[in-house]
Amino acid sequence: MAVKTMRDAINEALFIEMRRDGRVIVLGEDVSGGAGGTGIRDAAGGVFGVTKGLFPEFGEDRVIDTPISESAIIGAANGAALAGLRPVAEIMFADFIGVCLDQIMNQAAKFRYMFGGKCVTPIVVRMAMGAGMNAAGQHSQTIYPMVTSIPGLKVAVPSNPADAKGLLATAIRDDDPVIFLEHKALYSRKGEVPDGEYLVPFGVGSTTREGKDVTLVAIARMVGFAERVADKLAAEGITCDVIDPRTTSPLDEELILESVANTGRLVIVDESNPRCSVAADISSIVAEKAFSYLKAPIIPVTAPHSPVPFARELERVYVPSPERIEAAVRSVMKAG
Repeated sequence: MAVKTMRDAINEALFIEMRRDGRVIVLGEDVSGGAGGTGIRDAAGGVFGVTKGLFPEFGEDRVIDTPISESAIIGAANGAALAGLRPVAEIMFADFIGVCLDQIMNQAAKFRYMFGGKCVTPIVVRMAMGAGMNAAGQHSQTIYPMVTSIPGLKVAVPSNPADAKGLLATAIRDDDPVIFLEHKALYSRKGEVPDGEYLVPFGVGSTTREGKDVTLVAIARMVGFAERVADKLAAEGITCDVIDPRTTSPLDEELILESVANTGRLVIVDESNPRCSVAADISSIVAEKAFSYLKAPIIPVTAPHSPVPFARELERVYVPSPERIEAAVRSVMKAG
C-alpha cells in the first residue's frame, strides 16, 4: 500500500469512481480549478485542491464549476440524481449548509420517503469542516450533529486517508444522500491507503487501539488525539479501546456497547458543541442500553457551547486537547 495524504486519497477515490461509472459527476465552486488570470483550467482543483486533475480527464460535462450559490449547487445535484446521475456536490465549507439546508433536509433526505420508495437520490455532499486552522467562527464548525439528526441522510466522518478513500467510494455507490465531512486539519495527514477500488461499509466502526480499562470514542480529527492519549497511558498500565465510528448515521452502536461492557468506563471526544451533540447521543445510548456495566460516570470531552474563536490562543483552548482527554480518562479510572 502506498502512503498518501487524506487529500490525495479522496482525489483518488473520485478518479476511480468517475472512471468506473460514467454517471458520476462533480459540481461545485472552482472544482475544475477555474480559469483565473492565466486562462488555464485545473489550476488548483478547488480551495483545498481535492478535485485537482479531474477536469483534464473528464471535461466540463462531468466536472462542473458552479456559481457561488449553495442552493443552486444542491438543487442541481438533487435534480441530476433524480434524473439518473450520481452527483458529488462540493460545499466549500460545512458552515454554509444553512444556505442550502432546505434542499438537503426537506428535499434530498425526503425524496425516497415522500415518493413511496419509487425513487432514489444518490447524491454525495462533500464539505470541509472543523477548527484548528484559524479560520474563525463562520468557517470552522463541525456540523455533523445537525445532519446526523435528519432522517434520510447518511453521514460519514473519516479520520484517516484509508477510511476517507473507502467511505467516499461507498458514498458514491450508495442510493441514498450522503453528507461526507472532511476535517480541514486532516487533509495533509498521511497514512497507508489500499490500492485500486476500496470500500469501507457504512455503520461499521473501527477499533484503532485495544484495551480493558476505558472506552474512548472519538470522531474525525479527535481520533488521532485519542490514540495519542491511549498510547501514552498504556505505558502506565492504563489501556483503552479507541473507537472511531467512521459514520455517525448509521452509527455502530453494537461496537460501542460491546466495548463499554468490557471496560465499564466511557469517554467520548467530540469537537462539536456539547448541547445536542454526537457525544450526548452516544452517552444517551450507553446510559439506556449498558448502564449496568458502567463503573464510573460517562465523561464527554467537547468544545464549549460557543462559536469557534479566531484568536489562535483561544482556538487552542476551544478544541478538545489530548490533555483534556487524558484528564477525563484518569477521572473515570479514579471513580471506579
